[in-house]
This record gives sequence, structure tokens and C-alpha cells, in this order.
Amino acid sequence: MMAMKKIKMQLPEMSDYLMAEGLNQLKTNLAFSGDGIQMITVTSSVPNEGKSSVAFNLARTMAENGKKILLVDCDLRKSVMAAKYRMEGIDKGFSHYLTGQAGEGEVIYETDLEGFYITVAGPLSPDPTSLLNSELFDKFMKRMRSWFDFVIVDAPPLGLVIDAVIIGQHTDGTVVVIEQGVIKRRIIQDVVNQLKKGNIRILGAVLNKVDERTGVYGNYKYGYGYYGEEKTKTIRDRLKIRGGGSGGRKKK
Repeated sequence: MMAMKKIKMQLPEMSDYLMAEGLNQLKTNLAFSGDGIQMITVTSSVPNEGKSSVAFNLARTMAENGKKILLVDCDLRKSVMAAKYRMEGIDKGFSHYLTGQAGEGEVIYETDLEGFYITVAGPLSPDPTSLLNSELFDKFMKRMRSWFDFVIVDAPPLGLVIDAVIIGQHTDGTVVVIEQGVIKRRIIQDVVNQLKKGNIRILGAVLNKVDERTGVYGNYKYGYGYYGEEKTKTIRDRLKIRGGGSGGRKKK
């Protein structure tokens, strides 16, 4: 693995015990999802459900547990990652690599947290789907398997574009982030059906922004059945983790 540029960023505090415990439970659930889970896609149905926060903090938690982690911002249409965490020192993003303007090592940045590496989306592309369907994307993902212990990929919402299915063809499974009380069952079912049609393994779901005052978490039934339940704390408010389910999986 080549030397990479180091950047500075603003890491949100992780002083809340329940928040840290929830992320550790999510990490543990993924570890028990089956063998060979090294690359994970994180998506949602629509924007603003908290998928990017879940992806970022999951990657951070894994790094804090001594793993070498790469977080790839694959939301090439509307990324907020670099701005949200006030990353300083970035000059090239993933879209530069996918258009042949940069090499792999130029778009992977080492952060202040040991073991935590990030690739940001870069400038918006007029045709993100074609870039994700390219040989360069396939080459990048294959190379990252040998460079990192785990790769977490933040994908665009699947209720809007098909990008998450394309990305999922290159990872070992997908986690769906769902905003409690906002997203209808039909929309979630459509997302699950799209993943299943793409032969994507579904590792589980994170129910996000749950109102802790009510204690009600809802119950989403997917096409392949119910997930198990665990009480956790969210990155923003509260989340409910449902792990252990799976859909199809692409053979590698």
C-alpha cells in the first residue's frame, strides 16, 4: 500500500455511552452476518435518513477497535461528507479517479484517527451511473480488499437512483438505513426488492431517528421476513438495529 496524504477533519464527540454501545452492536451484528463480510454498502430509501452518519460512525468505530478501515463516499450526485466533517487538505476525490484524472493513492486520505482512511466523492459528475459501471470502479474495489480490513461504502438513496445496486455488486452485503415514522413500508419494500433483483445480500437495517419519548420503534416486515431486534442509540437521536437477515448474494 502506497503512502497517502494525511488530512484533518472534525470528529464528532463519542462521549455518549449508549451511542457508542449502539455502534458496537451494529459492528457485532455485521460480524455475525456470515463469513467474508469485508466490504459493506450503506444506503437508504430517500435523502436525510442519516445513512452517511451511520456509515461514517460505523467506519470510525471499527477503526477505534484496531482495524484498518476505508470509508468510500460513493454518493457522486449529492455528497455532504467533506463539508459535514470539515475535512482539510483534500484536493482530489473519487470522481477524479473514476474519470482517469487521479490514481488510487491520490484519492485515499489518512485521517487523524489511526487506521481510519477516507475517499471523498469529489466534484459532481454528469453521469455517475456510468462511472460506477466502469472497469476503474471494479479495479478500485478489488484493490481495496487487499489494502484494508474493512471497506464501508456510503451509497446514494436507492429510492431515487439505482447506484446502490451497482455498488452492491462489488461489496459483500448492504445495510439499509430507515428513518422511523417517515418512510412507508411500501417504499422500504421497493428498496428491498431492488436489492434482491440485483442479487445483493441484505445484511440488515438500521432504524434511525426513533423518538425515545414514545419507546415505539415500529415493525417493518421485509420480503424475506423479520429481523431480530436490539435497543441502541443513534448518531442523531436513537436507532434500532435489526440484524441477521439476508437476501441474495452475488457469487465472486
